[in-house]
Parts: sequence; C-alpha cells; structure tokens
Amino acid sequence: MKSDFLVIGSGIAGLSFSLKAARVGSVVVVTKKEEIDTATNLAQGGIAAVLNPDDSFEEHIRDTLESGAGLCDDAVVRMVVENGPARVKELIELGVQFVKEKNGNLSLGKEGGHSRRRVAHSFDLTGKEIERALVESVGKCTTVKLLENHMCVDLIVKDTPEGKKCLGAWVLNDEGEIQKFLAKVVVLCTGGVGKVYLYTSNPDIATGDGVAVAFRAGAEIDNMEFVQFHPTCLYHHQAKNFLISEAVRGEGATLVNELGERFMTKYEPEEMELATRDKVARAIDKEMKTTGADCVFLDISHKDAQFIRERFPNIYKKCFSLGIDITRVPIPVVPAAHYLCGGVKTDTFGRTSIKNLFALGETACTGLHGGNRLASNSLLEAIVFAENAFSFCMAHWEVISRAEHEVQLSGNFMENEKEEIDEAILINHNWDVIRRIMWNYVGIVRKRSRLLTAKDRIGEVRREIDSIIEKYKLTANMLELRNISLVAALIIEASLLRKESCGLHYILE
Repeated sequence: MKSDFLVIGSGIAGLSFSLKAARVGSVVVVTKKEEIDTATNLAQGGIAAVLNPDDSFEEHIRDTLESGAGLCDDAVVRMVVENGPARVKELIELGVQFVKEKNGNLSLGKEGGHSRRRVAHSFDLTGKEIERALVESVGKCTTVKLLENHMCVDLIVKDTPEGKKCLGAWVLNDEGEIQKFLAKVVVLCTGGVGKVYLYTSNPDIATGDGVAVAFRAGAEIDNMEFVQFHPTCLYHHQAKNFLISEAVRGEGATLVNELGERFMTKYEPEEMELATRDKVARAIDKEMKTTGADCVFLDISHKDAQFIRERFPNIYKKCFSLGIDITRVPIPVVPAAHYLCGGVKTDTFGRTSIKNLFALGETACTGLHGGNRLASNSLLEAIVFAENAFSFCMAHWEVISRAEHEVQLSGNFMENEKEEIDEAILINHNWDVIRRIMWNYVGIVRKRSRLLTAKDRIGEVRREIDSIIEKYKLTANMLELRNISLVAALIIEASLLRKESCGLHYILE
C-alpha cells in the first residue's frame, strides 16, 4: 500500500496531524486496536494553556521549567506555551466542547505545579471529548484512510549517503499477514509505555511500540529514565487502569493514610497535595512503605456533594459502581506508571534523526518535559507539534513529494508462514515477569543494585522472546511482548547511566 503520509497511531497527535496532512496528500492511519482505544481517550484532566487574562506566558513557562527539574529545552518550552492558545482555539473550532462558565468564558482547572488556573477541560472526560471530535472529523475526510487492528512490525529504512531514510513500514494486518506500507512521510505517534509496569493508568495499547521500532531502525532515543508515576490511581480489585484525576486535588482533595491523617504535611508542607507529581508520588510511596499499607486515600468528601458529582461525573460514577461514594468517603489510591517523558528524540518540527520519520505525542522526546512533565502539558504538546510537523511538510512538500516511493525489499517480513504458537502461556508468563521486574526494581525509588538485577533478568527474558519470535508466526501479542522487553531494557540502561537523582529519576545508593 502506498500513500503520501503513513501515520502510526490514532490519538490526539496522530489524528490532528492526519487532518492537516490531508490538505496536501493522501493519508493512511494504522492503529493496532480500535480507533478510540488511546491514551488520549483516557485523559481526564485537560489541556494546559494561557487562556485567562490573569495568566501569562511567562508564568506557564516558569511552571513548566520548574517541574522539568532543569532539563527542559527553554526554547521549546517557550514555543509550545506561546502557541498553546491558538491550538486550543483550533480544537474548539473543530467541535471540542470544553466546559464554560455562565459568562461564556472557559472554565479553567488548576493542577499540581501550576501557579494559575489554566487547564481547559470537559469535566473529567476531556480526552474522550477531544478524541470524539477528531474521530468524527477524520471520518468525514475522504483523503484519510483509517485501518484498525493493524500493527507496525518494523520500519522500512534505507541507508543513503546523507544518512538513514524512512520509506515506510511493515504492518501486521487484521488477517495476520504482513504488508508493506510505503510513504513519503512516516509519523510515529503510538503513545506511551505504561504497560511495561505492573500498575499503570495507561490503556492496554501502551507498549512502547513507537520507541521500539524507532530504536531498532537506528533513531536516536533520549531520557528514557524519566517515567512519570501518577500519584492517584484507583486501588480496587475490580478496577483496571482507572485514574483519579489530579484535578480532584486541584479542587481541594487531601491525601490521608488509613488513620485519617493528612500525611503530606510531613513531605511537602508548603505545596501539600499540589506539589509536582514526582514529589506526591514519592510521598505516597514512602507513606505506604512506612505504614505497610496497600494504599492511601484521597478525600474530597468535605466539598459540596452536588459540586463533586457535577465536576467529576465520570470519577463519581465509576467509584459509586464499586461501592465508593466519593461525596461521603475517601477514595483508595496508589501511584501508577503514567507518562514517559523521554522517547524518540525530535527537533521542534517533530523530525527524528532518520530522514522523513517524525515522532509526535508521548512517543517523542521534544525537550518540553525535561525530567518531569507538568500536568496537562501533554495534550498541549501533541497539538502544537502536530501543527509544526505539518507546517514543515507543507513548506518542503515540493521536495518531499518527489521522494523515492518504490523499494525492492526482501527478508523475513515478506511472509508470515511459520507455525502458529499454541501455548499462550509462553507470551503471558514473560509479559508478567517483565512488568513485575520493572515495578519492583525500576519504580518510583531506585537503587543501582536493583537496576543491575533488573538488567540481568530482563536480558534473560529478551533472549527467550527472541527465540519465540524466530520460531513462531508473528502475532500482535508477540510484537507487543518484544516491544515492552526492549523498552524495559532502554529504561534500565538510561537509569544506570544517570548516577544522581533528578526529576522523576530518584535513586538511592
């Protein structure tokens, strides 16, 4: 299959770029699950931007830099923040329904690390609302073809005198066949890596596919040690990956232990529950280890019940279905892997170190987040860089459109005729082993000795996975397993290279 643009992933970054790219050429979007099964769809809090006269670019920039632990690219931060209002306006024009006040102004929330209320939201279903508007718009666009249940196996890369050049990708289709997809521009926006860890707020698709295929192709990867753990994921045996938005703390919720004590006074006495995510997550981790408790509690029951139900309808409904009335009792919570601040290194246009290969959204490491992402800056980053990537393609389309579009290739991926794996336990066991190793040894607080142990154990698992890949017919589950094992190894290696604590990387010798 041939197209001008091949977009791998269907979250806010991928769909935003696709809608723009459709103005100049044909677009094929491949997504390995259903079109709405994305991290965007699960985003509760909102999108941060300077949308209030009382706010300023300088304050948003300062908050982002302080959260990033000194590792942000100052120029990138300024560029993203200053472009934020225009991109939010664009979403509104696309049909995104953000909550408004009675006077018609946007209702802006406040989250940890922000000095002002600047988070535009759709109650606690912001991501779902944005995804709805984007999917509807893509559905109306005749030059965008969206293929569900298609998974990227690897990129097609050619060595040229000027360096590596991406020509397309091998894709496992919904019939189990591996197809060659050729394109003049390839865009990776597959989301994050949360499923590398035992506990995560991420959807099941978050297996680091974009980072893995880019690394295997030879692209530069950066800052993989900076994995953000969201402080408050619902702790309940019947709940899976359900996040309790930071906006709940922004509206006055407090963290208490099983004795009802507000323990943040011991760890962050000034910012308390609205400290940056790394600090709150470490405080909860420390409190749980000190008390031996399985969880802590987030209490917003002191607020008006009607306000709680109206401001957080999705969270209220979910908790109530599990027997937790958040207007009356605290919510049991634990930290969970949430966001990768590193990824495929890009410039300000989303370009990677491989020609014609772009990376957007959580797959990319743009320099915005540094060592710790400021809450609700991720959706902002996605739409700003989608615009930048498109602008670059537009400005250079005359050259890009003449790109080589024919390629003769041979290799194992031309066919997928090996015997089918008949024991799912081979996949499931290794999947579970990887996630437990990463949670126990490469989590919120790390030690070099534990990292070395994790490196050895992940190495053993990867060798076994390689033998499975070699022997059996490829499936989506096998590809995901291969990818999370590689991403785990990259996180461990990056963590070992950074000797001192910084941002999300907190290490004890």
